[in-house]
Amino acid sequence: MRATFMYGPGDVRVEDVPDAKLHEPTDAVVRVVLACVCGSDLHPYRSMSATGDGVPMGHEFIGVVEEVGAAVTGLAPGDFVVSPFAFSDNTCEFCREGFHTSCVHGGWYGIGGVGGAQAEAVRVPQAAGTLVKLPADVDEALWPSLLTLSDVYLTGWHAAHMARVAPGRTVTVIGDGAVGLSAVLASKRMGAERIILMGRHTDRTDLGREFGATDVVAARGEEGVAAVLALTGGAGSHVVLEAVGHLPAYEQAYGVLRPGGTISRVGVPQYEQAPVGFGSLFRKNATLNGGPAPVRAYIERALPDVLEGRIDPGRVFDRTVDLDHVADAYQAMDSRDALKVVVRP
Repeated sequence: MRATFMYGPGDVRVEDVPDAKLHEPTDAVVRVVLACVCGSDLHPYRSMSATGDGVPMGHEFIGVVEEVGAAVTGLAPGDFVVSPFAFSDNTCEFCREGFHTSCVHGGWYGIGGVGGAQAEAVRVPQAAGTLVKLPADVDEALWPSLLTLSDVYLTGWHAAHMARVAPGRTVTVIGDGAVGLSAVLASKRMGAERIILMGRHTDRTDLGREFGATDVVAARGEEGVAAVLALTGGAGSHVVLEAVGHLPAYEQAYGVLRPGGTISRVGVPQYEQAPVGFGSLFRKNATLNGGPAPVRAYIERALPDVLEGRIDPGRVFDRTVDLDHVADAYQAMDSRDALKVVVRP
C-alpha cells in the first residue's frame, strides 16, 4: 500500500510499504476514504530534525473497516467509521472522565509502530473504543464535515467547552486557521453573544464571519490587544480561545482577557516558558486551561448536528489532492495558499 512519511523540513514522500495488518486482538484495519493535513503537521514540516527512516504522517480520517481483531466488539468489516486523532480504550478512568487523550492504553497515530492516516489504510489500536460508526448511506457531500469530527472541528469545540462558552459571553478567538475558525463555529453553536476573531487573512476571516464571528481584528500584538479592548469598552473578553500555539498569541490572549475570564489553548504550544505572574494572569484572577482535544468524548454529540445540517464544519477544507500529491498539500498550507487540504487516497 501507499503511505506518507516526513524525512525532514519540507521533505514529504509517499512510499510503498507493507499492507496494514492486525498486530493485537484489539486492533482493526481501516481503508482510508478521506484524510487531511493538519496545522500541527506543519510544525515538523518547518523544523523537525532530518531522519533516515521517515515519520508516518496523518491522524485524521474516515474510512471503511476491512478487518477486526478477535477482541474487537461492536465493529465489523464494511462499517463506515470516523477515528479520533488519538486512539483510546474508552473505558479507563481518564476516558470515563472525558479525557481520552490521557487514556492509559491509548496513543497516537504515527508513533510507536502505529502508521499514519495519510495512507491507503491504517491499523487502529483499541479499535472498539476508538472508532465511531457512521451511517453507511450518508451523502458523500457530508464526508468533509464528518472528517472534521476526527480533529479540527472538535478541537475548536474542546477549546470552547473547556472555557465554558455560554449565552451572554464575549469570546475572542486568536488565529484564523482551521482550528480557530472551528472555535468560532463551536462558540456560535454554544450561544456566545459576541465573537471577535483575530486574524489577518481576509478569505479566512470572511468564512469566520459566516461561521458566526461578529467582529474581526486584523492587528496583532499591542495594537491588536488595544483594538479588542476598544470593542469591549475596555473590559476585555470573558473567554479567549488561543488556536495558534506561539508565544505572541498567548501574550495577546492574556492582554485581551477580562478580569475573571478564561483562556483556553488548543494551539499546540511551541514554547515551554510563558508568563503566569501578576501582570499576565494573577492580577486578572484568570483561568488558564486547554490541551489536546479528547475528541472521542464529543463525536456522538456533534454527529447529529452534521448529519442534520445544523453545522457545516467541512467548509474549512478548500482543496483536495490525491495521495501522490500530498507533498503539494503541505506546501500549499505552509505557504498559506490553502487553509486545510483533504487527502483522498
